[in-house]
Amino acid sequence: MEIPLARPDIGPAEIEAVLAVLKTPHLSLGPKVGEFEDAFAAYCGTRYAAAINSGTAGLHLCLAAIGVGPGDEVITTPFSFVASSNCILFQGAKPVLADIDPETWNIDPARVAAAVTARTKAVIPVDVFGQPADMDPIRAIARKAGLRIVEDSCEALGARYHGRFAGSLGDAGVFGFYPNKQITTGEGGMIVTDDEAIVRIVRSMRNQGRAAGATWLSHERLGYNYRLSDINCAIGLAQLGRVDEFIARRAAVAGMYLERLADDERLSTQRIIDGVDMSWFVFVVRLADSYSQDDRDRILNQLRERGIGCSNYFTPIHLQPFMVEQFGYGPGDFPVCEAVAARTIALPFHPQLTEREVETVCRELKAILDK
Repeated sequence: MEIPLARPDIGPAEIEAVLAVLKTPHLSLGPKVGEFEDAFAAYCGTRYAAAINSGTAGLHLCLAAIGVGPGDEVITTPFSFVASSNCILFQGAKPVLADIDPETWNIDPARVAAAVTARTKAVIPVDVFGQPADMDPIRAIARKAGLRIVEDSCEALGARYHGRFAGSLGDAGVFGFYPNKQITTGEGGMIVTDDEAIVRIVRSMRNQGRAAGATWLSHERLGYNYRLSDINCAIGLAQLGRVDEFIARRAAVAGMYLERLADDERLSTQRIIDGVDMSWFVFVVRLADSYSQDDRDRILNQLRERGIGCSNYFTPIHLQPFMVEQFGYGPGDFPVCEAVAARTIALPFHPQLTEREVETVCRELKAILDK
């Protein structure tokens, strides 16, 4: 039995929504974009939303909108998908990495405070695996130092921090809609904010720098083609209508894993802090310190040989080849991140996963560990 690592949940509503758009002349820059933005902002409790073609594009536009540029520094985590640092480099600024908490796997606020310099312009906390970063101390640090916050919530749609939705806790928040996310548009993303200036700039820059209401060949600023089509937005609207169902089902699948793996001392999971309502993106276990990265890689290979999809999450950003080449990073620079990343295993996880499949994954994983 093949058990994939992830799979999207596309049903009749999504198919009908796409067909409806295909029967109109508005495949791009049409009414579905605004409808999706309005519905998404209402869901997140923000004043504005701007649809873009990826979470990466959203992070880039947010940094551009708040004026990050050459000579600036932006603090973020080394334990993330590489886009959370790449967006800083796109603006000619320097990513300043702060190590993570060993139990929550999110950026450590104390290390954020220690990383602030006169050149620091912003912070990008990442909501790792669907858990919001500990935003109260991060917001306090930002207020004291006069920093902007762009919340990378690409993995955390529907999560809450002390009652507020992920993405709504900084100057702007960014979501991604790749097929393994809580909702998908195929490719796509969304920026949310309460700041009118930010949304005005990002809406212009996503559309080749055109101003609202401008003619097709009028461009008021440097921009990009970061638009999201009406087809994608129609899928997103249908998915957003099912988001509570998806989140609940993901929580149920996570619960099945936790029930079967909680007592195994060879494995641990991400600690969820008080006041957080998790929105599970992936289900990741961490091997005990007695295991090496080579051990972990052998376990991944054996799981795959048994038809079980799996992966490591994440390779530390500072050990990516281009980061090593540009900044001279090496092993030992962020030891907590490295210790966690060397021992992570992402198990199959999606809303359609059955109890039988979870049981199979856990049985096979334990059998491999027993050997």
